[in-house]
Amino acid sequence: MSILDKVKIGTSVHINIGLSKDRLTKETIDAINVSSLGEVSDFRITDGKGIGVVLLLSNGKEQWFFEDEIDLLDENGNVIKKILDTKENSNFIFDFFKGLNYENKNKVSELLNPINFIIWVIVSFKDIL
Repeated sequence: MSILDKVKIGTSVHINIGLSKDRLTKETIDAINVSSLGEVSDFRITDGKGIGVVLLLSNGKEQWFFEDEIDLLDENGNVIKKILDTKENSNFIFDFFKGLNYENKNKVSELLNPINFIIWVIVSFKDIL
C-alpha cells in the first residue's frame, strides 16, 4: 500500500532521522532535533522508485523525504507500525541476500580476500534479483 493511500496534505508525520541523516544539512538536522514531527505540504516523485513527501519542519523550512524515512501517526499521535509488503518470490535465498551487508574494507589484505569480493558482488546485485 502506497503512502498516497494513507497520507494527505496537512497530515503530521514523524521523521526517522536515522534513515536520512547522511543527506540532510546541519540546519535541517537541528530543526528535526527540536521537533521530529513534520507536516506534509506536498508529494514528490523520488528517484523512480516511489513517492516522497515534502514536509514543513519546525523551523518553517521545507525538506523532502523518502517514504520509508517517515512514520505515520494515528489520531493520538502514536507511530503506526509499518506492514512490509511481502513479494511473491520470497524464499530463503532472497531473504539471505537481503540480509547481507557489505562493510568497506581499508586494508590491502581485506581487499585482496576473494570472500570479501564475492560478498561485495552479491550485495551489489541483490537489488536486481
